[in-house]
Amino acid sequence: MTKTTHAVTGGLPTHRERPFDPPRALRTEGPIGRMTFPDGYEGWLVTGHRQGRQILSDKRFSSHASHKHLAFPSDRPSDLEADIPGLFEHMDPPDHTRFRRRLAGQFTLRRMRLLASRIEEITAQYADAMLHKGPPADLVADYAVPVSSQVICELLGVPVGDRDRFVGDSENLLRLDVDPQQAQASLKDLVDLTGELLLRKQAEPADDVLSVLVAGDDISLQESVGATLLLLVAGHETTANMLSLGTYALLDNPDQMALLRADESLIESAVEELLRYLTVVHVGVQRTPTEDVEIDGVTLRKGETVLIHLPTANRDPEQFTDPDRLDVTRGGHSHLTFSHGIHQCLGQQLARLELRIGYTALLRRFPDLRIAGNPDEIPMRSDMAVYGVHRLPVTW
Repeated sequence: MTKTTHAVTGGLPTHRERPFDPPRALRTEGPIGRMTFPDGYEGWLVTGHRQGRQILSDKRFSSHASHKHLAFPSDRPSDLEADIPGLFEHMDPPDHTRFRRRLAGQFTLRRMRLLASRIEEITAQYADAMLHKGPPADLVADYAVPVSSQVICELLGVPVGDRDRFVGDSENLLRLDVDPQQAQASLKDLVDLTGELLLRKQAEPADDVLSVLVAGDDISLQESVGATLLLLVAGHETTANMLSLGTYALLDNPDQMALLRADESLIESAVEELLRYLTVVHVGVQRTPTEDVEIDGVTLRKGETVLIHLPTANRDPEQFTDPDRLDVTRGGHSHLTFSHGIHQCLGQQLARLELRIGYTALLRRFPDLRIAGNPDEIPMRSDMAVYGVHRLPVTW
């Protein structure tokens, strides 16, 4: 029987004492413990891989937004997205199924392979620009952000002129310390811009995801706005931060970087390991049982919010041998970075493809890439809902 402890009081810590490791405070308790959310609500925290995977695949746990609580101390409104329909990550079947069925064909492995050459062109464009400008460079602003934003915007069908606006607004929405009025203004701007864009797609459809989204009558225009915001923010922010943070991790582990440079066939394994090791979605995934559910002797009562902390679950020694070591030869897809069950990330194949191509381009074009300046002064994104680095100064 699992011993139940009071794991966290006052919300999740987001600061990592070591830049690539989960907060230590979450790693000393058992796999399931009590958690007091910042609003005083008493719920549950799950840090075990097996237990988290079980909950994410169990139909008795709801994803509905009405059960969620802000997991971290912040002035950000907890109900910021409450009035936006179409955020299908917060839906249960059959509503969730409507969106996945409509969009699944746009993110198949076959379609991603067709996109590979275009992604290679985009990464080459920004790598060449870095080389032309010369060192030092900021890998975030000069490479990771423009590569990821251009890929997702082209796939969705967002015009070039609107991309900076989309990126800036989404950045504001992910800040944990954002001013509430600024968050509301950024959200309104995104909703207005997306609504205008979708109306244009209805009138003049193209070969892109947004045109597919508004092609039928089972998803309303208002729902399409929410779905677009979800795809855009999730598709851009996670990949951009994995490109930059993953590069930082490899530079900080020169033995692993050397293995990858010596054998590029390790890139697929390396991407999976970096996804596990870094887990940039570091504020957890919430579920709520629709009936009492017992896991390892702990009863999660109907209606009690459960937060699965993915970074800690991905370092569970019961699942991974020597979990705190970066090992690009480890491979495997058993990590929970893309979640699990029916809400497993729709764009995971796109993310994997971008990361494989993005890291490979850097390895080939920058054989002497290294951190510029003091690594201890690299600003980490502890203040964001998606972890990473605000800047990554590099030279070669």
